[in-house]
Amino acid sequence: MKKIIYVLALTIISFGAKAGETNVNSRVLEAFKADFNHATNVQWTITNDISKASFTYNDISYFALYNTNGELMGTTRYVTLLNLPIKLQSSLRNDYGNYWVSNLFEVNNADGLAYYITIEDADSKIVLKSDNGKDWTKHSKKVKA
Repeated sequence: MKKIIYVLALTIISFGAKAGETNVNSRVLEAFKADFNHATNVQWTITNDISKASFTYNDISYFALYNTNGELMGTTRYVTLLNLPIKLQSSLRNDYGNYWVSNLFEVNNADGLAYYITIEDADSKIVLKSDNGKDWTKHSKKVKA
């Protein structure tokens, strides 16, 4: 299941910009309308049999991923540092105080809630992950050229 969370996170980041409902199958559309009845500004992108809805719900921008059977794989949304549990905020400040944040989002699916944060300094880019608000683990690190 951890692999599914990672694939979900990467899929959200890497989707292109094809909008509209023209190619979204009816099972996905029906499931989305049942799950997010009051969603607005809905835009669809389809890649590799996964349909991604970008939408606004309760004034917050979300992404939802569905498989071809209309099953919700998970939702994501961009968050700020203030949205993180205090333990994660403190850990970032203590362990990575010299880094800046270039990306931060949460993934919510059957496995629970996970946070992914990309932090950078002049020499490297690090992706950290936290499952269910627990400690950060280093997901990846790249040295800048």
